[in-house]
Amino acid sequence: MNSVAYEAIIGLEVHVQLLTRSKMFCACENSYGGEPNSRTCPVCLALPGSLPVVNDEAVKMAIALGLGIHGEIRERSTFYRKQYFYPDLPKGYQITQGPVAVVENGWIEIPGDPKVRGEIQPVRIGIERAHLEEDSGKSSHDLNAKSSHVDLNRAGVPLVEIVGRPDLRSPQEASDYLKDLHRLVTFLGICDGNMEEGSFRCDANVSVRPQGQMAFGTRVEVKNINSFRNVKLALEFEIRRQIELYERGETFEQETRGWDAATGETRAQRSKEAAMDYRYFPEPDLPALTITGDEVELVRSKLPELPEARKARFMGDYGLSEYEAITVLQDRAFADYFEAVARTCGNGKQAANWMLGEVSRTLNEQGTTITKLGLLYAFLAELIQLVESRTINLMTAKEVVFPALLKGKGTPRQIVEKHGLAQVSDRGAIEALIREVLASNAAQVAQLKAGNEKLKGYLVGQIMKAGKGKVDPQLVNEILNALLAEA
Repeated sequence: MNSVAYEAIIGLEVHVQLLTRSKMFCACENSYGGEPNSRTCPVCLALPGSLPVVNDEAVKMAIALGLGIHGEIRERSTFYRKQYFYPDLPKGYQITQGPVAVVENGWIEIPGDPKVRGEIQPVRIGIERAHLEEDSGKSSHDLNAKSSHVDLNRAGVPLVEIVGRPDLRSPQEASDYLKDLHRLVTFLGICDGNMEEGSFRCDANVSVRPQGQMAFGTRVEVKNINSFRNVKLALEFEIRRQIELYERGETFEQETRGWDAATGETRAQRSKEAAMDYRYFPEPDLPALTITGDEVELVRSKLPELPEARKARFMGDYGLSEYEAITVLQDRAFADYFEAVARTCGNGKQAANWMLGEVSRTLNEQGTTITKLGLLYAFLAELIQLVESRTINLMTAKEVVFPALLKGKGTPRQIVEKHGLAQVSDRGAIEALIREVLASNAAQVAQLKAGNEKLKGYLVGQIMKAGKGKVDPQLVNEILNALLAEA
């Protein structure tokens, strides 16, 4: 193997399922689940004589997305037929948008990957277009050993496909880009972002080339990526695979591969289609989509505070680091909850510490969301205030009061009073306790004085244990230092 350095070229195609009440071109209900083929009509079943009608709400959502990605909203865009023949595509073609999309030439900014760019700096990732289209149905091949089944409930569901430019240079950048898009569409309220149900999904186009070479290498499309983690894993594998092929002097064709999360590999599916293979032509049953400046401004006036602006405000108003602000903004409900806690308790930094610590750990353990946790934001704010006022110490707050709150045992103050958890802040009592512990651990005290600094933590632990976790840790350290200095 030679020492040639390679560069990855990555572009993502992201499909966003829109949160409209009805489908893209008919009045059928747009919702996940339901009895197979129960949410269909002549239009989405492609019965003869049925005619599509554009969903106005889907258009407004596409405009909102365009504004969120700094894109150009086209006054006139067109619908086309994209021909391919799958059992779950009842028309035999997909209605999508043609040469002109509703949104073009957008961008979002992500932190550049220092491993490939040399330093951490914002990188602007271009978005070629975002176009409206309809989803296909769903084929199932494991319900019966002798046949496949097709559910057309999803056929005709409105999508926006966001076609990114090949500006990403590492799997980390691809993951960051995808997370930013996910955050944007959920904050806009145009998508629920559920990757497991397929309402937010992506395909990755990736190639490698020797560093310094201007021409792109052979591009491979990787499909079936259903999580941020799998985006990184799939791209890492595919980049390694392509580099190994180049190193062995082998060539390969443009193709579509699927990501197999169980084996951690991409597998060949089919040769990659070119545009001509789809035989695009204008949709004769739909007029051009026209959008006026007034319509764009109406959508703009209803936009919520977007993640970029909210991140800057959180850093300014609450003193959060960029990492903390981005993590708190993981979804809109989580960010709203954090802000309610921060405003109520008056300490944004501590609110973030609890949200990214105990609250996030609990959500992960229970596999739930902040809206389903059942913890009032006012209770978490009160708990933070009890620690700030040194009514209880942090250990008691985390290990006793917080679990009791999750079980609905009362307000933080009620729990503290009921169980006698208020911490001891009497200097005389704490000093007496520390003297007893030091006397019981004379050997460790001697080793500490001889230079074994690690034993100080041990002694503090013994003091807290002797005080049943209710002594003021700040006073413990202060008095312990003074007593050790005396001897």
